[in-house]
Amino acid sequence: MPNSKNVEMLEKVSESLENSKGVFFIDYRGLSVKETQELRRSLREAGAQMKVYKNNIVKLALEKAEMPEVDALTGTVAYVFYENDPVEAAKVIKKESEALNKLEWIGAIADGKALSAEEAKAYADLPSREELMAKLVYVIGSPLSGIAQVCAGPARGLATALSAVADQKNAA
Repeated sequence: MPNSKNVEMLEKVSESLENSKGVFFIDYRGLSVKETQELRRSLREAGAQMKVYKNNIVKLALEKAEMPEVDALTGTVAYVFYENDPVEAAKVIKKESEALNKLEWIGAIADGKALSAEEAKAYADLPSREELMAKLVYVIGSPLSGIAQVCAGPARGLATALSAVADQKNAA
């Protein structure tokens, strides 16, 4: 018969998996309590949560949720569940990893696929959703502003010509 604490933990992990769009796996060995609190705070601001669970229970929860199996879940693993944008959470992990020199990427599950450490780390180099939206607006708006300027050109030329004619008549 399973331990009741383990059953509760399995339910919590399953709930975290259901409420998130994916999860990053990081090795947090060597972090002090203060550093861990700072990392959790930064992740919360990015719409993610860092949890620490038993690896075997997480493997069971992944299997129960019919998600890909991840073999690298051994040792001190923290699970970063993100709610919306994986890029924001990945950027926080990368920033803290570079600042502290103690975090290591293990992998991730994103878009229903298991990712290696390198693939998970690559998310941090992508532009955020807001940056992509701004670029899209620029790409769409650029040709439109060019068309507007071209269409306004003849009217602007006519106005300039009429103004010059009026100036000549006033001078005469």
